[in-house]
Amino acid sequence: MKLSYVTDSLGHLPFEEMLDVISDLGINTIEMTTGGWSPAPHLRIDELLESADKRREFLYQLEKRNIKLCALNCSGNPLDPGALGEEHRKITDKTFELANLLGVKKVIMMSGLPAGSSEDKIPNWITYTVSWPPELKDILDYQWNEVAIPYWKQLVEKAKNCGIEKIALENFSSQLVYNPETLFKLRNAVGPIVGLNLDPSHLIWMGADPILAARALGDAIHHVHGKDVRLERHLSGTNGVLETKEVTDVANRAWNYVAVGCGQDLQWWKEFFSVVKMMGYDGEVSLEMEDLTMSVEAGVKTSIDALKQTLSY
Repeated sequence: MKLSYVTDSLGHLPFEEMLDVISDLGINTIEMTTGGWSPAPHLRIDELLESADKRREFLYQLEKRNIKLCALNCSGNPLDPGALGEEHRKITDKTFELANLLGVKKVIMMSGLPAGSSEDKIPNWITYTVSWPPELKDILDYQWNEVAIPYWKQLVEKAKNCGIEKIALENFSSQLVYNPETLFKLRNAVGPIVGLNLDPSHLIWMGADPILAARALGDAIHHVHGKDVRLERHLSGTNGVLETKEVTDVANRAWNYVAVGCGQDLQWWKEFFSVVKMMGYDGEVSLEMEDLTMSVEAGVKTSIDALKQTLSY
């Protein structure tokens, strides 16, 4: 496997300066955002779609530093019923088209989350249902069978037409696909081009074991994010892990995203990567640094040091 980097955490730097920093860190593979929930600080998608010269210059800046673009990332909610969903669907389509022009074969995104019915205006994440209240099952049936699966069948065809070989869905909260089981529900309906962007941090705070998840996923692992989380024992043990406080309120949250190695120890990461590789994945592991308990520089250095010690090259 190969260490990669999601460039957003260096969003305060201009494109070329960011590439120099990445190169100086000893990383020569990157994952870049195109829009959606990211401001896409380093990639102007409309310019690149419209201008072959802009694309050549973009690729030249990567090539002169021996940096490879392994994936484009358009994470957002393409199933939102309102203007946001329309915007994110447009970004998704543009990202696929740009991937085709740049020769990128993998796109990272999220499954999306619909509203609870055709009359609703707000996405609705159903995380609990038994036999009561019955409308929760009706919501899930609507979300999957009337919205998500029809949209994804069309999107998969567009991906194939754009030369994309893998769509990797991040197992993020507030999405229809947030774990292996929901991934397979969509994958079985629309085809194996859809797999998981296995992000252990989200699974951990939701109570799952990413190592067991990797075994269950097998060849459905399409990408991996190197991202850690820490359950804050004094709070998660008292209140559980359902958390509505802002991510910036780190001192009072039940869990926080942290630099790699500051949540799970290095032995855990060694086992995780070993099992992921054993399941057949030998691609990129993109560091997504979102630790707000320390500076960006400290978080990046800490994470890279940990990943370089634990990745199975």
